Amino acid sequence: MTVVYIDLLFLLNLTANYLLLLAAGRMAGVPLCRWRIGLAAGLGALYAVLIFLPGLEWLTFWPCKAASGVMMVLAAYGGERPLLRVTVLFFGASAALAGAVLGMELLGSGPLTLDHGVFYSPLDVRLLLLLFVACYFVLSLFFRRLGQHRGGLCRLKITLDRGSVSLTGLRDTGHSLTDPTDNHPVVVAYWQALSGLLPVWADPADPIQSVKRCHAAGSRQARLVPYRAVGVDCGMLLAVRSREVVVDGKPLGRLLIALSPTPVDDGGGYQALIGGI
Repeated sequence: MTVVYIDLLFLLNLTANYLLLLAAGRMAGVPLCRWRIGLAAGLGALYAVLIFLPGLEWLTFWPCKAASGVMMVLAAYGGERPLLRVTVLFFGASAALAGAVLGMELLGSGPLTLDHGVFYSPLDVRLLLLLFVACYFVLSLFFRRLGQHRGGLCRLKITLDRGSVSLTGLRDTGHSLTDPTDNHPVVVAYWQALSGLLPVWADPADPIQSVKRCHAAGSRQARLVPYRAVGVDCGMLLAVRSREVVVDGKPLGRLLIALSPTPVDDGGGYQALIGGI
């Protein structure tokens, strides 16, 4: 008969869940909120404990396990745009960790899991914790090599005449667009992320005509921002003057918002680019 110590069971699964959620978030390129990740990891650890309570054996069925994983992802990253990507990466990372634990068991390190697949080993606690940390760093380094950004993700709040919207942005060191009137950085945002706030004359696919319609309506809000990119020697983006831009809680004033007609992300889960900050 196996004696299970609840405190040890909770601690091991809390650590594993936290590192798996952290790795999934880093791989998906979403902003990390540590207290939410810790809360989600705690919920998963509580689930691991509840399995062993009398009358709750039904929690061991696979639909309950899957629901527990989804619940953890929602608690940690609910509200983020690439939620499905984070969920898939979390389950993938969990499978990778389970494979590593199985490999250690086959190498003769002794049992590191219980019958229900829950991480537990009263004899090899340090080994199990070391394995968790090693898997986290391997996963993080591997996926960082595949899709490393040149900057970091940030939270943007953009306020226009018709309201405000919160976006995930990328601090891109290769993004050098500036406002020619004051040399302040220009935010480049995918237009659909702002579609509910844009004036009726704004058409990012036709910036020149948009400026003409803006002036015909008696407004001077529209601008043309020249840019260069791979395959584009001299392009133009339609830009509008914001009422305020806040980056990670820091107000930056009335920056220009250049409207990209195509998504600006590379699968990293952001909707805007900003540089020079």
